[in-house]
Amino acid sequence: MRRVAEPAYTRMPVDERRRQLLELGTELFARHSFAELSMARIAREAGISKALLYHYFPGKQDLFVATLQEAAEEVRRRTEPDPGLPPAEALAGSLDAFLAWVDQNELAYRKLIESAASVPEVGALIAEVRDSTSARILEGLDAPPAPKVRAAARAWLWFVDGAILDWLDHRDLEREELCVFLLGSLAGALAAAGAGELLRQ
Repeated sequence: MRRVAEPAYTRMPVDERRRQLLELGTELFARHSFAELSMARIAREAGISKALLYHYFPGKQDLFVATLQEAAEEVRRRTEPDPGLPPAEALAGSLDAFLAWVDQNELAYRKLIESAASVPEVGALIAEVRDSTSARILEGLDAPPAPKVRAAARAWLWFVDGAILDWLDHRDLEREELCVFLLGSLAGALAAAGAGELLRQ
């Protein structure tokens, strides 16, 4: 009787397999465009069957969005403000932690920003992150709930992404210089909104 060949992949716990697939997805989506990758190729890279990959993620977009959500959660953890510091110092620490993450994950960050316009789920995720981040900034600074102040904080996050992309393109600023520049730009935006005293606390 002919023996059936053993599968090329090994059985492992569900959580561990999912974690490995998310790590691989993060790496692949950082190196390739969304259109370049197929579920078949991702399965080959993972050393598993396509059917098993579909068991964990119904489609390529689901895997892509899951990797972004994982990255967003890591950024949220890293940038959690230190409640023991004055508001301005806590914000500076959070911003520096974010810039450190970008420095370590340049390709992933670039792909995230590039995909925002072409993949609706990515645009929605970025909008959600910006909303929660601007709310966290204003809460930490004990800012008044004025429309101009809210707009200043949210618009500043768009400015941050633009400045970071310029920094990654040219690398002619130290990370610390960029951090100081970005904090100054937030102070200017808040001043224009009538709340310039918030970052001087």
